Amino acid sequence: MTGGIQGLDAQAQAQYARAADALTAGKPREAAALAKVLVEQAPEHPDVLHLLAGIRGRLGDHAGAVNAVRQALHARPDDATFCCTLGKQLAAIGQLDAAIEALQRACALQPELAMAWYNLGVLQVRAVRFNEAEAALRRTLELVPDNLQARLQLADLLKMAGRVDAAAATWREVLAARPASGDAWWGLAELGQAGDDDIPAMQVAMRDPRASERDRIALGFAIARVLDRSDRCAEAMGVLKETHAHARKLQPWDAAAFARGLDAVLAAFAATRVTGAACGHGAIFIASLPRSGSTLTEQVLAAHSQVEASGELRDLPQVLAEESRQRGRHYPEWVSSMAEDDWRRLGERYLERTARWRERKPFFTDKLPGNWMHVGVIRAMLPGAKVIVCRRDPLETCFSCYRQYMTADGQGWTHRFEDLAAYWNVFDRALWQWQARYPGFVYTQEYETLLAEPEASVRALLAFCGLPFEDACLAFGAGSREVRSPSAMQVREPLRRDTARAPRYGALLDPLRSALGVIDIQSAH
Repeated sequence: MTGGIQGLDAQAQAQYARAADALTAGKPREAAALAKVLVEQAPEHPDVLHLLAGIRGRLGDHAGAVNAVRQALHARPDDATFCCTLGKQLAAIGQLDAAIEALQRACALQPELAMAWYNLGVLQVRAVRFNEAEAALRRTLELVPDNLQARLQLADLLKMAGRVDAAAATWREVLAARPASGDAWWGLAELGQAGDDDIPAMQVAMRDPRASERDRIALGFAIARVLDRSDRCAEAMGVLKETHAHARKLQPWDAAAFARGLDAVLAAFAATRVTGAACGHGAIFIASLPRSGSTLTEQVLAAHSQVEASGELRDLPQVLAEESRQRGRHYPEWVSSMAEDDWRRLGERYLERTARWRERKPFFTDKLPGNWMHVGVIRAMLPGAKVIVCRRDPLETCFSCYRQYMTADGQGWTHRFEDLAAYWNVFDRALWQWQARYPGFVYTQEYETLLAEPEASVRALLAFCGLPFEDACLAFGAGSREVRSPSAMQVREPLRRDTARAPRYGALLDPLRSALGVIDIQSAH
C-alpha cells in the first residue's frame, strides 16, 4: 500500500507509509492512529480512503470498509486493487454476489493481479460455482506457481469432482513445497491416499517449527484417520483426544448460549402464522447434523431428471443477514414485526438469488446443514418449499463428527463428547417441535432405513417432494456430479450397510454413550 500516493506532501507521504507498514505488520489500531491525521488532512484522497478501508476491515468494521473503498473508487473507478479490496469486504458482510462482481472487474482491469484471481476463486467456491472457481484458481497458479493456498483450494475442487488421482497429486505438490501442510496431509488421509508408512513423516511435520497450530490440528486428524483405517482404534482415539484439546482453543463453544439462541428462534415462530401460498415450489431444503447422510440424500434426488443439486448454499443465511442489517436488529428479534408481505418479499429475494439453479430443471436442492435451525423462517418465506431433515444414529453421528477435521466457524461443539451430545439433543428437540408445528412440511429421512430399504425409502422421499419415481435415483452413484461435502468420496460408492464405526471402538466410546443417554436411535423415541 506504499505506492500511488501522488497529491500528498512529503510529510503526509511519510505518515502514509508508517500507517501502511503498521497495517501490514498486523497492527491495525496503531495504523488507525497514524492514519487519523491523514484522514483529517485529505479526507477525499483515494489512497487515504483505501488505506482507511484496509484498517477498518482488519478491525472488523467491514461495512465501514466498504463505504471507504467505494468512496475511493468514485475518485478512481478503474483501480483494480480498490476493486479487489471492495470484493473482500463485501464478502465479509455476506454480499457474495456483489463481491464476486467486484473481483471479476478487478481481474478484467488488471489480468495479472494474482490476488484478485485467488480471491475470486475462493468466493466462487463459496457460491458453488465450481467450474469458474477452478478456472480462477488455475489462473492464480499460472501467475504465482508457489501460491500454496490456491493449490490447496484446487485440490479440494478436484476431490469434489471425483478426480481422486489429480487431487492427491496436487496435495503431494503442496507437501513437496511445505511438508508441514496439515490441510494437504488431511486431504490425502481422507482420500485413503496416506497410509501407515506416512505416519513418521506426519509426526515430523507436527514438530516442524514452521507448522501453525492449525497445521498441527489437521495433522492430528490425519494421523488418527490413518490409524483408524488400520484398526488401531485405541491409538486413534488417543490422538483424537489430544488433537481436540488443541482445537478447542481455536474453536470455543458455549452450549448454554447456543441452546438459548435456538429457544429464541423456536419461540419467535411459535406465534408466527403463515399462509399456505405456493411460493417456493421446487425448492428442496436438506438439513442435518454433519455426517448424517444429507449428501447421500441430495445425490439420490440429484439423480432425478427434474432435480438440480446445488450443494451447500449460503443464500438463506445471507437473506436473513440482509434483513437484519436493514432493520438494525438481530434475527430472530424482528420476526414478530413481519407482515405477510414482508415474508413474501424475503421469499422472492431467496428465489432471485437461487434462480440459476432452476434454469435447467424445475426443482433444486439447498443442502446447507444448519438450515434445520431455520425451518420456521423457510415455512414463512417459502411455504411451497419442502424440508427434508436427515437423521442418523446419534452415537454414530456424533462419533463421525468427532473423527472429522472441521474448520468452519461455529463447529466448536465437535471437540468434546459433552458438547457433541448437547448439540445433538438441541437438534433433536428442534426437529420434533418443527414437525409438530408444521405437519407435512418437514420430512425425516432416516439414514439407517435408507441403507436397509433403499427402494422403499427413495419412493417415499420422492413422493414427499412431489416427484415421480425414477430408477436412476437408486443408482445415483453412477453419475459424475460434483459433491461439496466431507462425504464427497464415500457418496460415490454403492450403498453399504456396514458404515457403523462405533462398535469397533467399544468401551472407548462409553463416555459419549453416557453423555447422549441413548444407545441407538430406535430406543431414543
